[in-house]
Amino acid sequence: MANQKVLIVDDDQNICELLRLYLVKEGYETFLAHDGQTALELFEKNKPDMVLLDVMMPRMDGWEVCRRIRAGSNVPVIMLTAKGETFDKVLGLELGADDYIVKPFDTKEVVARIKAVLRRYNNEPASKEGVIEFENLSLDMSRYELKVCGKVVEAPPKELELLAYLAGHPNRVFTRDQLLDEVWGFEYYGDSRTIDVHIKRLREKLEGASDKWGLKTVWGVGYKFEVKD
Repeated sequence: MANQKVLIVDDDQNICELLRLYLVKEGYETFLAHDGQTALELFEKNKPDMVLLDVMMPRMDGWEVCRRIRAGSNVPVIMLTAKGETFDKVLGLELGADDYIVKPFDTKEVVARIKAVLRRYNNEPASKEGVIEFENLSLDMSRYELKVCGKVVEAPPKELELLAYLAGHPNRVFTRDQLLDEVWGFEYYGDSRTIDVHIKRLREKLEGASDKWGLKTVWGVGYKFEVKD
């Protein structure tokens, strides 16, 4: 099996080189970019298995790079941000990033997160396969395809996995921590706001599809996929 490829994108060349050294030592093949435009060119040319993506960069910022990657690929993306405000984290998740890391960071932690995300991406449980259907809703997890009222609706992988987990257990209430454990994996380093962001985005995509089911908030507890008799 060929070494997995990681695209490292940061305008700080020292950070890129440090991450490259650690990743090469762990057996990864790496590519470096110091601006957004070059990152997209290297992404198309080398087809990496993972992207480490800085937010603030010249020529094109990380938000736009993530948006363009997600327009045609489900490859895992970890955002690197020096700010750490909730807004940055939420925006990255809304754009389809799989995780985020706030600078300054420990390089060993970054490597651990890369391994965790790639492990989840490459070894999705068999239970996520198959088709889940309700009125005006079809979710095919073997193809990662969501149809609402017969039309294909684009959504990042984690949104589909969250919907599949909730819809696969109709009327059962899950806490945010339970959903983080089951959908993101116990090694996820994020916080429960991740769930709120993804639920909000899913509701926008599912709005008005049916009055027989829906994503419901159970105040003080969490969320459920409610199906009416």
